[in-house]
Amino acid sequence: MPAPWLTGGEIEMTTPPADRAAQPAFPTTTPAVSAPNGAAAARAVGATKVYGSGETAVRALDEVTVEFPGGRFTTIMGPSGSGKSTLLHCVAGLDTLTSGRVWIGEVELGALSDKQLTVLRRERVGFVFQSYNLLPTLTALENITLPLALSGAKPDRGWLDGVIDAVGLRDRLSHRPAELSGGQQQRVAMARALASRPRLIFADEPTGNLDSRAGAELLDFLRRAVGELGQTIVMVTHDPVAAGYADTALFLADGRIVDWMDKPTSQRVLDRIKALGE
Repeated sequence: MPAPWLTGGEIEMTTPPADRAAQPAFPTTTPAVSAPNGAAAARAVGATKVYGSGETAVRALDEVTVEFPGGRFTTIMGPSGSGKSTLLHCVAGLDTLTSGRVWIGEVELGALSDKQLTVLRRERVGFVFQSYNLLPTLTALENITLPLALSGAKPDRGWLDGVIDAVGLRDRLSHRPAELSGGQQQRVAMARALASRPRLIFADEPTGNLDSRAGAELLDFLRRAVGELGQTIVMVTHDPVAAGYADTALFLADGRIVDWMDKPTSQRVLDRIKALGE
């Protein structure tokens, strides 16, 4: 049986601290295409990933079955080596399973050719990584629109302008990555992930290289993307404070989901991590 949070239900929005500066509004045009709230934007059944063979084999994922509901913010937590990044990469189509099945929406990834999988990732999925992955020779605007340019698609100017204003990059569009702070580079990466209106966004330790202020700004942005755009976000993190922005927290250990928490707070997450380690 799936955990209760997979069936949808009411979402308690995270309220930012009162002293936090007001943020720009998100685009007022049609929201990003996403699964109906509560329906699975992505899911895995019996997901197993084994690296190596024989006595040296490492089972990074061990028969994991999970759904990521549309219109929600899910965080994946666990100690180093627990399989959290492997799970995200396999569900996102960045890595393949040894056995098991993965879907994004109603599309089974294992049934796609490499070319079809590339197109699906480009058109339906946004990615935000710890290392930003910006091209140093391109401006911020060129980095934001690069996936659209590669696919031959023209950006929706109203949507793109709204995303740029929401991340506060209007006066930095002509700057190259070396001319931007870490927080600004991560906001470029976030805008790039949203520019094509993806079905869902996968974020792997997105605040790992940011100071506390820049990290809080990015997490606020992710929270608002879910609440105001109906975006679906799956984020890997080791930080209980970051997990407190999510609707649901999953806990992995030894390649298995061992616990979950609805409406997490940083303190509840920290207490649960300590309990799992005992």
